Amino acid sequence: MEETNQIIKTIGENGEEVYMKLQEIVNVNGTDYALLSVVKEDTLPTSDDNDEDELVIMKMNKTEEECTFEIIEDDEEFNFVVQAITDDEDDEEE
Repeated sequence: MEETNQIIKTIGENGEEVYMKLQEIVNVNGTDYALLSVVKEDTLPTSDDNDEDELVIMKMNKTEEECTFEIIEDDEEFNFVVQAITDDEDDEEE
């Protein structure tokens, strides 16, 4: 897993701006997925902020000009990615 600390501005379902902290990028079967958490503004959270924020997993689509994030609508794909991330975390703890 690749660790990072970037703030990403996304557009929510209702057209509103949503800032998310890019926690990690994971590659599952050749596809990159971003683990993101919502932040209140376009600055990195401080160490006082809760590290137990809910994570959002999104598929990354990269081109030469930009990187877009896509909701994983397929339940089977989502569950497979979650399982791969969980298995990887279990391996790191051993």
